[in-house]
Amino acid sequence: MVKPLLLLSLLSVQAFAFQIAPFRADVTPPIGAPLCGGLVKPAVGVSEPLLALGVVLLSDEKPVVLCAIDFCEIRGADHIHWREVLARAAGTSAERVALHSLHQHNAPLVDNAAQKLLPEIAILDAAATDKALQGIADAIQAALKAPQPVTHISTGEAKVLEVAGNRRVQVIDGKVGKMRGSGSKDPVLRALPEGLIDPFLKTVSFWNGEKKLAALHYYATHPMSYYGDGIVSHDFAGIAREKRTQEEGVPHLYFTGCGGNIGAGKYNDGTPPMRPLLAGRIHAAMVESEKNAKRVPLTKLVWKHVPVVLQPDPEFSEERMLKVMQNTATAATTRIAAALRIGFIRHRKPIPFTSLHFGDDVCLVHLPGESFVEYQLFAQQQRAGGFICTASYGDGVTGYIPLEQSFAEGGYEPSQAYAAPNSEKVIKQTLSDLLKK
Repeated sequence: MVKPLLLLSLLSVQAFAFQIAPFRADVTPPIGAPLCGGLVKPAVGVSEPLLALGVVLLSDEKPVVLCAIDFCEIRGADHIHWREVLARAAGTSAERVALHSLHQHNAPLVDNAAQKLLPEIAILDAAATDKALQGIADAIQAALKAPQPVTHISTGEAKVLEVAGNRRVQVIDGKVGKMRGSGSKDPVLRALPEGLIDPFLKTVSFWNGEKKLAALHYYATHPMSYYGDGIVSHDFAGIAREKRTQEEGVPHLYFTGCGGNIGAGKYNDGTPPMRPLLAGRIHAAMVESEKNAKRVPLTKLVWKHVPVVLQPDPEFSEERMLKVMQNTATAATTRIAAALRIGFIRHRKPIPFTSLHFGDDVCLVHLPGESFVEYQLFAQQQRAGGFICTASYGDGVTGYIPLEQSFAEGGYEPSQAYAAPNSEKVIKQTLSDLLKK
């Protein structure tokens, strides 16, 4: 028989075996700052503030940091640097930091390497992004002063209705034809089927007994209703996320899944009234995903990290891209695109692929770039009966990550994919390794 004092001690140890420290920082760029790496109009106003939201998870191992930021992308050496800064703030190592952009386009893209290649074109506001990074680090340090015990996690999912559609659904003689993007006014394209998507929004929540502490949501689509007008916005995914936070008084985070070939163009005509409608559909799925969520004790937390070096696409040599970038008669957007590709060719550093396992059945997977939805579905297949949530848009240095067959099919995404077509095999093997029990 366990004595009462000893039982109380054991319960106390169990209750504090895991802790969580949610953090929140405003990362809104100033007026005049470049957006989307200079590929769209600079900031002329703000619709909603951009936020960096995250949690630090504490256990008997080094802390784990999960951070979702309302930026277009953070790339290459900058992604490494940001993870190092956040790691120092959390008292951990950079390999245990998952930093993911939501990929809104009326938001900053961070790539100092590309900016150095094209100093005459504004790609980013370095001072503003440095300030944003320091603000996130400060928020982490403040949050760690009052971590909260985690006793349970809950998992749930719900279908999102009339948001996502595959962009590559018009295929004629094995080639991708016209594509609907985030918004489309073409009735023919909008009448085409949804195509291959992952229809489910998935949610993992953290609890201390009966008290909810934070919720993480995952859904795969480009998160833009409209953009390019210079009005900074966290768009429909951010609106839904913030509404849930306000409703519950509990931090809600949103991670964009493998939405490289997924957009809202089937259901979205790109007009302003569609933004709140799309937000409402995401919000409804967030609520529904937690209605019948399964809550279980948190007994184990395991982090896995696989560094991967992806080879450049040989079709786009550095010499060829330099000629494009240096041609001042070429459009600025074309030169920027070339500089971004050169950044990947010269980067040659391992890109982090990571996973966070809660017990034996729940796993969060973290991927780089604009990964196609097929990678998310493949990850789910590796753990039959498990609950797998996938966040993409980690290190954006890769550009799009299509399937190998996508290069033969053509279309927009392969033209903006920096890694070689055979990267599919490497990534799928990495996913299998990350999801092994």
